[in-house]
Formats: sequence, structure tokens, C-alpha cells
Amino acid sequence: MAASLLDTTRPPVFCQGCAHDKVTRTLDEAFSRLGLEGHQIVIVSDIGCSGLFDTFFHTHAMHGLHGRALTYATGLKMACPDLHVVVTMGDGGQGIGGAHFLAACRRNVDLTLLVLNNFNFGMTGGQFSATTPPEASIGSGFLNRLERPLDICQVASAAGAPYVSRCSTYSKDLSREFERAMTFRGFSVVDVWGVCPGRYTRNNRLTPAMIDDALARLEPTPGPVAENQRREYGEYYREEARRQDALPRPTTIDKEVAPPQNLRQDIIVMGSAGQRIITAGEILCMAGMTAGLQATQKNEYNITVLRGPSISEMILSPTAIGYTGTQRHSVVIAIADEGVARRSSVFESLEDTALVIRAEGVAIPECRAEVISVNFKGLGIRPPDWALAALGVLSTRNRAISPDMLIKALHYRFQEPVLSSALKIVQSARSAG
Repeated sequence: MAASLLDTTRPPVFCQGCAHDKVTRTLDEAFSRLGLEGHQIVIVSDIGCSGLFDTFFHTHAMHGLHGRALTYATGLKMACPDLHVVVTMGDGGQGIGGAHFLAACRRNVDLTLLVLNNFNFGMTGGQFSATTPPEASIGSGFLNRLERPLDICQVASAAGAPYVSRCSTYSKDLSREFERAMTFRGFSVVDVWGVCPGRYTRNNRLTPAMIDDALARLEPTPGPVAENQRREYGEYYREEARRQDALPRPTTIDKEVAPPQNLRQDIIVMGSAGQRIITAGEILCMAGMTAGLQATQKNEYNITVLRGPSISEMILSPTAIGYTGTQRHSVVIAIADEGVARRSSVFESLEDTALVIRAEGVAIPECRAEVISVNFKGLGIRPPDWALAALGVLSTRNRAISPDMLIKALHYRFQEPVLSSALKIVQSARSAG
């Protein structure tokens, strides 16, 4: 047996008679019997009395939001498959994180979930939880009488958990049950019933003997669920991932030219669906990167997803960018009424040093900025190419990007025959610059 992992400088601080105290010490016994050391274990907890568990052990630990412990635990196990990941959660957290619980059952990541079930929200006032009996007297009035309590084991089995067990905190076999759950290869759920003297038993009689009687009347839950046995998710995932074709390495863009201005540029494109404004934004960012600038792009996500975005915001800056939203706009490209209508307020704040490139026929509010009107249609450029053509006009003016920057970006972004078509559009637009 390994040495105890309990932190003697911070012993458990539960109410006298609390079931969690016994679970803490029994869990330590299980760790010792399995010969585990602290660096081999991570305890993941959330909120409530069960959320204190990670502070009482010399192990890795992660403490998070109420009901979300299984999400963190999944990430930890996927990233570090050699760790023994134990999740402690109360019946309150299990109810709050019900969707995460179902996902864990379906997914079958190798985690051990201990649900410390004392039938109420003990830490926050004794309110009813997902497992509170309807006849109980609790701190939230009559509400528990209106709902049917959740059977954690039935739900876990139905959702696909391959190991499901229910036991009493006061069982002599509790340590062995924890060992069986932790050594099971897959997602294991142990529903541990116990007494909450701080809240629940003040108004409801519940003893270890009564828990034993109640458990004896329920369908046995011996652990492995025959119909749910399958491969552990992480192992299966890694095997399938190895079979996938390797992804190409991201394009590397090195500094090749100097920017026309070594200042931050906040640029917004106002268009409509089908005008390829996201592509234009990507090209603009790539152009900035060829001059060694930091670049960000933030697109408006329209509710009508299939129609396409109408706003794209880009920032080019010689220094780090902390927030991707544009603020003091130096360039506005307005190529459709839809985009202008969505961001008409931008024009009110434009300074006289700003530049607006407007497609003829698109109405814009009055502003102090310099406005260039371009007859893209007269140049023989189709509306889907107006955003790209506007970049050609912008580069000709040496505002934010130069012609060299734009040409280099097009070579990074496109291959033939699209590249030749894009270069032709940009060349045509330059005559209007």
C-alpha cells in the first residue's frame, strides 16, 4: 500500500456526522490500496461541500463551476491519458450539469465519477436537488413535491455508462467499490448515498440503516452494465486519429515589404451576402502580414447563416492587438446597402483623416471622411468581386496596404486559375484609384 495522500495541514472540515468526511477518508484508502501516488491522480470538483475534496489531498486538482466538473475532467483525461481522473460531485451539481453527465455516459472516457448524494443542496441552504424525495421537508418549500426525483443509476445506464454502481457511504465495502470503479477501463459512475446533518436531517429522519433498507429495495447495480460495454473513448479516438491523413501545415507569411504607414489601421467592409467580404478580409490581413503587421479579422455572424455575412472588421497594427473589434476606423469600404444599414453609426464617428471607398449606387450617411466613389459595374467587375476590387483601390491610394502587399497576399491566398482572375480584378480596379 502507498502512503496516505491526505493533506494533514488542511484536514476535512465537514459538519459533524457528514457523510462526506467518511468518503474522503475512504477514497484515500482506495488510493493507497491501488498504490497510487499524488502525481498519478487528479481530483476534479465543482461547487458545494463535495467541491472541497480537491483541497484535502496531495494530488493534482481542478476546481470549477457548478455542474461542469465532467467537462474539465474529460479534457484532462484526453490530454493526459495516464492520469487517474476522479470527479467528486454532489447531487446538486449532477442535476445542474445533467447534459454533461449524459454526454459523459455516451462518450465513455475513462473517468471515475463519485456522486455524493445527500438529497439536497447542503451548502446553500438545504434546497431540493434532482434526487430529493417528494415527501421530504426541505428549504425550498413545496417544490420537491411537484417533481419526480432522478434515479442517477437508471439514467446513467440508459445513457450508455458501462459501469454503474450505487452504495451507501457506510458500507464496509466502500473502499473496494471505489477501487473497482477506478480500475474499470471506461466511464464509471458511483452513486454514494449519505447523510447531510447540517441541513437535510434537521427536518428529515435519515440514518445509515434507513439508507441500507432503501438500497435493498432497489434494483441491484453491481457495476459493469453488460449492454453498454465498449471501447474506451480516448483510446478509440487516438487510434482513429492516427488513421487520418496528416493536415497540411499552416501557411507561413514572412515580412517582405514595408507598410505604407506604421500605424494601426481599423478597417471595416460593409457588404452583403455573396460579395465574399470574408475572403477580402483574409486577403487584407495577409497583406498586412507581408509587411510584418499584426492582423485580426472579426466577422458579423448573421442569423440567416445561409445568406452569408455582411460585415467584416480587420485590424492591422505594428503592435499587439488586445481586442478584435474595430474602434477608430481609418478605412470604410461600403459596397452594399445592407452592410451600411447595419453599421450606419460608424460614419458619425469618422474623422477627416479617414477614407471611405463607396460603390456607386450605395447610399452612405454624411461624414467628415474623404469619400471615393467607384463605378465597379462600369469597370466590368461583378458584385461578388467588389470587395476584392475595393482592396485594389485601397492599395493604389497607399492606405493601410500597398500594391506590393496586396499582390503578395493574392499569391498566398490563391492558386491558378483563380489567382490570374483575382489579379485581373485588382488591376481593373486600380484605374479607379
